[in-house]
Amino acid sequence: MTSDAFLVRDSGPLHGEVVTGGAKNSALKLVAAALLAEGRSVIENVPEIDDIAAMADVAVALGAEVSRPEPHTIVLDVPPRLEVVTHPNLVGRLRASIVVLGPLLAREGRARLAMPGGCNLGNRSIDLHLAGLAKLGAEISYGADAIEARVDGRLRGADIELPFASVGATENLLQAAVTARGVTRISNAAREPEISDLAAFLRAMGGDIQGDGTSEIVVRGVDALAPAHHRVIGDRIEAGTFAVGAALTGGDVHITDVDPSHLHLPLEKLSQMGADVFATDRGFRVRGTGGLRALDIVTLPYPGFPTDLQPQFLALLSQAQGTAIVTENVFDGRFSIVSELERLGAEIELQAHHAVVRGPRALSGAIVAATDLRAGAALVLAGLAAEGTTVVQEARHVDRGYADLAARLTALGADVERRVDDRVAVSS
Repeated sequence: MTSDAFLVRDSGPLHGEVVTGGAKNSALKLVAAALLAEGRSVIENVPEIDDIAAMADVAVALGAEVSRPEPHTIVLDVPPRLEVVTHPNLVGRLRASIVVLGPLLAREGRARLAMPGGCNLGNRSIDLHLAGLAKLGAEISYGADAIEARVDGRLRGADIELPFASVGATENLLQAAVTARGVTRISNAAREPEISDLAAFLRAMGGDIQGDGTSEIVVRGVDALAPAHHRVIGDRIEAGTFAVGAALTGGDVHITDVDPSHLHLPLEKLSQMGADVFATDRGFRVRGTGGLRALDIVTLPYPGFPTDLQPQFLALLSQAQGTAIVTENVFDGRFSIVSELERLGAEIELQAHHAVVRGPRALSGAIVAATDLRAGAALVLAGLAAEGTTVVQEARHVDRGYADLAARLTALGADVERRVDDRVAVSS
C-alpha cells in the first residue's frame, strides 16, 4: 500500500528567507465567525492548507457561498438563514469545526453538530464549550455521534469562569456572546494571539468586546453584526517550526510576516540553547551557532510554551548537549512522536507526562510515520539532521497545517521532496 511521504536527506544548514503564512488556528475560526452576519465577508492572508479547505466545506454545507478570487483570500457570502445540521463526513475531518456551534446558536437558535475530528491528541474534551453555552441559555444534549443544542429566543449574557484556559471554548463563547442579550464575562479566558485576532474581526463586524489578550474578556451583546474585511495574523507555530529548523541545522533563516512577540518564550528558549535570535523590521532571524545546550521545557497555555511547538523542540533537544526534561501539560497524546524519534536514534525516556531527552545523539535515516500534524513537521526537521534518507509517512497530517512544506524547505537549501510512495529504500 502506498501513501504520501516526505523524503528527507541530510543537506546541511538552512539559509535564506521564508514568508510566514496566515495563522491556521486563527483563519479556521474566522471562517466560522463570518457565518454570524448575513452578506459578504472577505478574509485575507488565509493559508492554503487542508484544514481551511475542510472548514470552507463546512461553511458551504451550512448555506454559505465560498470563493477564492485570489490566492490566500476567502470570500464568504452568507445567506439570511443557515442550515443547522452538519454532516459527519465534513466535521469528522476537523476538530475546529466545533466552533460553528456558537454562530449557529446565535443566528438560528439551534444546531445539530456531528462530533468533530482532527488529530488524535488524547483527551480534548468539548465539555467546556457545552457548559459555557449552557450558561448563555442553550439547552444541550449529546451522545456518541452528535451534539444537539437549542435556545428559546436569544442567548443571554452570563458570567462564565472556565476551569481551564481553553482556546476553543473561549472562541466558541466569544462568538455566541457577541449577539447575546446583556453582558458576558469570560474569566480564565485563553490569551492566545489567535483569540485577539478573532475579537478584532468580531469588532470589525460591529461587536463590542474588551479584554481579549487578558484572562477576562467582557462582551456586551449587540443586536446584529455586519460582514467585514479582515487580514489574518501570521502563524506563530509555522514560524517557530522554521526557527527550530534553522537552529537544528546550524543555519541562518530570516522569518518574516509574523510578530516575534507572539513567540517570546520559544525564541527565548532558542537563545538559551545557543542560537542567535534577532528581531527585524519584518519578523525575526535565527542563526544556529552549533553546540546546542539542553534545557527544560514545560508546555502551558499562552503566554506559556506552546504545546504545538513541543514536538519540534523534542527533535532539537535530541541534538543538544546534556539532559532535558520536557513536561506536557496540555495534550496527553502529544508524546506519540517519541517512538518515531527513537527510530531515528534519539534517546528519550517517557515518565508519565514528562519526556527525558539525552543528547546529543547521532540520528540515522529511517522510515517513520507522522502521528499528527506537529509530529509530522518535527520528523521532517529531524530528518534534516539525520545521516542518510528519512521517509516520513502519513504526510497528509502535515498538509493540515503547513502549505507546501517540502518546497519551502527546499528553497532554504534542504533536500526534501514529496512522493506518493512510501516504499522507498533508506540509505545509511
